This record gives sequence, structure tokens and C-alpha cells, in this order.
Amino acid sequence: MNFFNVTLPLALVNVINQASRSLMALIGPLLALEFDLSAADLGLLGAILFVAYGLMQLPVGVALDLYGPRRVQCASAALACLGFAISAAAAGPFMLGFGRFITGMGIASGLIGLIKGHTLWFPRERVAALTGAGVFIGGIGGLCATVPMQAVLPSIGWRGAFWVLAMAAACVSLWIWLAVPPSPKRNAQKSIWSEIREFGPIFTAPVFIRMAPAIATLNALHFTYQGLWLGPWLRDVAGLEDGMRALTLLFYALGVMFGNLIAGNITSLLQARGKSPMIVPIVAMCAMLAMQVLILVVAPRDAWLVTLMWLAFSLSGSTSSAAYSSLAQAFPAQLAGRVSTAVNGSMLALVFVFQSIIGALLDLWPRTALGGWSATGYAWAMMATIIFQAATMLWMWRRRE
Repeated sequence: MNFFNVTLPLALVNVINQASRSLMALIGPLLALEFDLSAADLGLLGAILFVAYGLMQLPVGVALDLYGPRRVQCASAALACLGFAISAAAAGPFMLGFGRFITGMGIASGLIGLIKGHTLWFPRERVAALTGAGVFIGGIGGLCATVPMQAVLPSIGWRGAFWVLAMAAACVSLWIWLAVPPSPKRNAQKSIWSEIREFGPIFTAPVFIRMAPAIATLNALHFTYQGLWLGPWLRDVAGLEDGMRALTLLFYALGVMFGNLIAGNITSLLQARGKSPMIVPIVAMCAMLAMQVLILVVAPRDAWLVTLMWLAFSLSGSTSSAAYSSLAQAFPAQLAGRVSTAVNGSMLALVFVFQSIIGALLDLWPRTALGGWSATGYAWAMMATIIFQAATMLWMWRRRE
């Protein structure tokens, strides 16, 4: 097996995954004005995708372990295509929310399918690096949903953006079916309930109890801002116009790409030298916490300083490939899909909570003359996430062996 018939085609699900999440940060302000949405409404609309994403994690983990990445990822991309089409045709926020829910179901296996494919066909020491490379490719979707999409948005509108993603998802589904090999046959077949019950030892394992909350929070905060609230923050707090806002989102997406690539390769290098693969996620947690504090205290207004700070935030937050593969390797290989979906499901539940609570906090202050939200509300929201992340890191430190 090689990069071109495993990593590349499976990474394409992450391309549409990243694009679907990043798009809301760009079009969220447009949707709020067109459908007269409050901050809480917009937060809920953005979080619906992550609800579906989270609900699918445990079923996806079992499906990947039972049926392999080829069949699961092909079906997932086709389902995402349906979700994008429903969103494009939505007459109101309820139908748009339903489309986002279906999309969330379709993209739910993106990262986990990539990790599962690598654990099936590559040596352990290459899993983190290859997964980082796959997520790097997936970041192209996030890039496309920034400056390029901003450039064509006046011509195609937000509905056209969803139609473009629908066509891309259909092509991805076909490509995976043609390129990815069938999974190796399992030596023994268990009942579906036996497979599901194996989540129990995962959730109760000491390493999972210690590391999962901090890893989930690290990735949830990254998703919360990339998936919705960074775009409005750049408008309401930093005062950036549409063009510069799209450019900052592009740099954020670049941080996602290079963060995963760098973290994956450093993790594999550490493992090759007998070091713990958890070093990279722990350093990333400290860096993200520090960046939130800096952004809160400095409250930058210079466009390039704003961009630099959020680039650093995205670099530290984009270590999901290293964090998930590191945790998965603490368990038997046949459980890799379920381990990753267990922590991913917890993370996505946090995204729903973070996006919804930030919206609710913003609604405590009057809207601005331009239809945005108060900078004070954003400050209180970031203060809350700082406290929450610090608490998960303290938990991780106190439960060390």
C-alpha cells in the first residue's frame, strides 16, 4: 500500500470536512442578516453540524473497525453531498439546519477513517506522520473556504457555495471507491453488540480518563473558532473588513494545515527515539492557553497582528492528528477506530456547548449599529474558555502516573 491509494483518497473526506466547517465563519454574518438570527441562533445553527458529527462518532468507530475505510468513507462522502444539497436549497434556517445536520453525519468519519486506514496498512511509527500529511491535505478545504470563496461569493451567493461543496463531495465518494483497497479480512467475527461493548474498557482506561478531556478541549476550541466564531470576532472585535477578514481566515487555515503536518512528523520522530507521543499535544495545549490569554489581554486591532495571533492559535490547536493517533496507540490496533471516535465524540459535544454558550453570552449585550455583537461579550466568552481549558490541563497533570 502507498500514499496514493490510501492517504490521498481518504484525506479528501477531510477536504470537504474542513470546507464545510470553515464556510460558516465566512457566511455566518450573511446568514445572521438574511434570516434575522440572534447570536444564540447563529451559534446553534453552527453547532448543529457538530451535534450530528458527535452522534455519529461511536457508530462510525464500530463501522470502520468492522467494514473498513473504503466502504465507510465512500458512503460518508455521498451523505455529505446530500447534506450540502439540502443546505443550498434551504428556504429558511430550519431547513438549513437540517442540511447541516446531514452534512455533519457525512463528514463524521473524516479524520477517524484516515487514522484507521493508516493503522491497517502502515507501521506504527509512520501513523502519526502520514495522518498529519493527510490532515494537511484536508486543510486545502479550509483554504478554499476563505479568500477563494470570498472572491466568488458575490457571484454565486452562499447557496452556490453549498452547491460547489455538494459536487465536490460526490466526486470524492467516487474517487474513494475506485482508489482505496478493501480492508484485510478479520480473523474472527463478533456480534455487533460485542463490538459496541468494547467501548466500555476504552472509556474506563486510566490513560483515556487522564488525557481525553484535555485533548477534547484543545480540538474543541479550535473547531469552535474555525467553525463559526472567528469570522464574527474579526468583524466585531478587530474591526476587519470583508477582504482582510477572509485573508485572516486563510492564514488560520494555513495554520491548520501546517500545524497537523508539523505535529505529526515531530510525534513520529519522538516515537522513533523512544519518547512519549503525548509530548506534542501537551505542548500544544500550553501554547493555545497562552494565545487565548494574549488575545484577551492585548485585544489587538492592527490587522496583521490579529492575523499573526490567530495563526499561532490555529497552529497550536491543529494537533488532532498527533493527539488522536497517540492516544489510539495506547490501545490494541483493532480498537483504533473506536478509541479515536470516543475522544472525537467527546470533543464534538464540547464544540456544541462552546458555540452555543458563546452565542448566549453575546446576546447579553445589545447588538451594534452594524448588526454585530459587543466586544465585551466576546471577552467574557474567551475568559470562560480559558478557565475551562486550564481546568482540563490541571486534571491531566494531577492524574499523571
